[in-house]
Amino acid sequence: MSIIENRKAFHDYFIEERFEAGLVLEGWEVKAIRAGRVQLKESYVIVRDAELYLLGMHVSPLETASTHVKPDPTRTRKLLLKADEISKLIGKVEQRGFALVPLNLHYKNSLIKLDFGLARGKKQYDKRDTERERDWLREKAQIMKHDTRKG
Repeated sequence: MSIIENRKAFHDYFIEERFEAGLVLEGWEVKAIRAGRVQLKESYVIVRDAELYLLGMHVSPLETASTHVKPDPTRTRKLLLKADEISKLIGKVEQRGFALVPLNLHYKNSLIKLDFGLARGKKQYDKRDTERERDWLREKAQIMKHDTRKG
């Protein structure tokens, strides 16, 4: 079950491969994410010391957060992945110039997981082509719907 999707990622990047990773979260973050108070739009994944970290994910703390915890909404969160997957990703990111982009946050067996993609940036004309294709599919569906109503 998806919590939130990063639709902007599909607009700005070609997604080559998808990966799923666990997140190291604090208790208040889990509660806030379950309440839907999370945003992935400006977030990205980096490689530091042979580990993956998620930067820029904004988790708004609940008003009922504990008084002794000082919540940081945009703190750096570590991603949990197997070592061989991390080394494979590091090679692709450093050699071929790919980026690691968060795609969605979802539940899996009551745990919160992050889907991220190995992505290549789109040029402006690629974005226009994608938009043109989407418009054509929408228009074609309307024509088909209209034709089936007449008959």
